Amino acid sequence: MNAESDEREKVAPPVTTAPATGDVTEEVTGEPTLGSRAPDFIKARRTLHVSWQVGVFVVGLAVVAAGAAMLVLPGPGWVVIFGGMAIWATEFVWAQLVLRWTKRKVTEAAQRALDPKVRRRNIILTTVGLVIMAALVGVYLWTYGFALPWNLAK
Repeated sequence: MNAESDEREKVAPPVTTAPATGDVTEEVTGEPTLGSRAPDFIKARRTLHVSWQVGVFVVGLAVVAAGAAMLVLPGPGWVVIFGGMAIWATEFVWAQLVLRWTKRKVTEAAQRALDPKVRRRNIILTTVGLVIMAALVGVYLWTYGFALPWNLAK
């Protein structure tokens, strides 16, 4: 074995397939395994497993649809949508990968938001916005007094 193959093994962890379930596992990364998390007795019977996956898909779809409706109606739309994605992730690898990607992007955004330069810029922009709002309120009060717009007498 040469040094190049040793280096490749250190960089990319070996990916293996679990013999009984066919799920992909990553031995070194410590991430949860990809694939179905259905109980073994369900995975052992093909018809039961497909029925289980259809049920999980329908429940996840209902939750995602409710979250999409909450984007325009009152309610925590994005939280519900990601809850539906988490339901799908119990059975489908594509949903697990989407959730991992989303978690990675949210973590990166949080780290960028904690950067001192970004925080300083946000504080300056917020202060400028508040000063502009105070000036507009002052102009309104100077012009109309404490009268509300719908109570103005002509």
